[in-house]
Amino acid sequence: MRRLLQRLAALSPDVLRGIRRGIEKESLRVTPDGQLASTPHPVGLGSALTHPHITTDFSESQLELVTGVHNDIESCLDELTRIHQAVYRHLGDEMMWAASMPCRLPADDQIPIGQYGSSNVGRAKHVYRTGLSNRYGRHMQTISGIHYNFSLPDAAWPLLQRAAGDDGDPTAFRNAAYFGLIRNFRRHAWLPLYLFGASPAVCASFVAGRAHRLQPLGAGTMYLPHGTSLRMGPLGYQSDAQASLAVSYNSLSRYASSLEVALTQPYPPYEAIGITDEEGAYRQLSTSLLQIENEFYGTIRPKRPVRPGERPLHALNDRGIEYVEVRLIDLDPFCPIGICADTMRFFDIFLLHCLLATSADDSADEIVFNARNQHDVAERGRERDLRLHTPDRDVSLIDWGSRILGECAPIATALDAASGSSAHVNALLSAYAALADPSLVPSARVLDEVVSGHDKSWISFARAMSARHRDAIRAMPFDSRSLQGFDDMARASLDQQREIEAADAEPFETYRQHYLAQDLFPRQRA
Repeated sequence: MRRLLQRLAALSPDVLRGIRRGIEKESLRVTPDGQLASTPHPVGLGSALTHPHITTDFSESQLELVTGVHNDIESCLDELTRIHQAVYRHLGDEMMWAASMPCRLPADDQIPIGQYGSSNVGRAKHVYRTGLSNRYGRHMQTISGIHYNFSLPDAAWPLLQRAAGDDGDPTAFRNAAYFGLIRNFRRHAWLPLYLFGASPAVCASFVAGRAHRLQPLGAGTMYLPHGTSLRMGPLGYQSDAQASLAVSYNSLSRYASSLEVALTQPYPPYEAIGITDEEGAYRQLSTSLLQIENEFYGTIRPKRPVRPGERPLHALNDRGIEYVEVRLIDLDPFCPIGICADTMRFFDIFLLHCLLATSADDSADEIVFNARNQHDVAERGRERDLRLHTPDRDVSLIDWGSRILGECAPIATALDAASGSSAHVNALLSAYAALADPSLVPSARVLDEVVSGHDKSWISFARAMSARHRDAIRAMPFDSRSLQGFDDMARASLDQQREIEAADAEPFETYRQHYLAQDLFPRQRA
């Protein structure tokens, strides 16, 4: 704790006000009766390949809305709201699904894969998703969530490095600090899962034909009585193949080396799928365990914007970590845009705690315990006697959570002092209350609504919330300047896609091989 306080004291109010965050929000397009939409990505939204704020994730029917980088929470939420408003101008009677777990789904092969045009980069995005389909099935890929991108301003790093008495390479120091954050986040990821998980139930169509431990709640609804986030449990973003990867987060070089074999060596089950079928249609980008870095599932990732045609690991190794991407946040079905300000405030506090607290190296045993804790809280997080696991001993969720929140208190106070408010302390107090009373967390509120207001039908609940949010967003004033700006961006993105397609000179197979053959380690950093 003393080391955390020393590091916190090194950060000036200006630095704390300069914390940067951005949001990527996935959401299925659905019909009014709660079925997956089968229509193409609306042309009025521009090109899913090149639009800076509106694209698609796995499915053609799965929107991904992307904000810019913001130094304050309110402006980030304002931009996310405006993007929703722009999208709804082109959805007709369709809605954005309010929940992380999917709507009623058709047969697996009827879920449309995202289309990105005829350019090599567009085809690569489609083939990558085809590979996901062949490896894991399309149902799993329709799960949606929030990605929260977080970084400290550049001015923070010399202050922290000086406080640490480190006179080494600044980029190496920043990389090490972000990996310390990542290790602590993975140790404690069960806490935000408990506090903000909002997917305790699912449509029965999602688990049809699959082994599971869910219980029937009502017609067409399956659930776990104490579940918090089925999305982050064994039924969510999971892969038996990837379970064999013991990825180390002890340094950038070890992280990259952990993934190298998975990215470069053939994996027999995927070799059996093949690169193309008998007619020459592509089935996947490669036969390695991971086609590309983004296929690696994790609760948090080190990130760096890539240059055109560049591999993510190459960018990290060459220029270092710029931010972290938190990937475990469920859509908040009670919020029209999927996330609220207090959730963001908590994550800013929590991520700063993960960065500033002492962070021991991880171990193979701890990696196993981290995964076990994640699944236990995802499936049983609201059990009052739930105990979690560490390499040394088991500990109660309430005791461990209380200790972490206690260590977060001075961070919340410092953030409020910097901003001249009490909002962060209040967000932390809400987390304390939810830890003491599990009826207050979103997963419990979802089940209460499903049972009391929707005759035990989760689909009915999610559809009603989707319609309510659609109506609320459409009722918001949308100024003409913003409207014109989104129309201009849509047209510009379509023009940019056409320019990319016209400039392609090499065959796709050559492009694919060149991309995968890139050196992942241009130069190693600690």
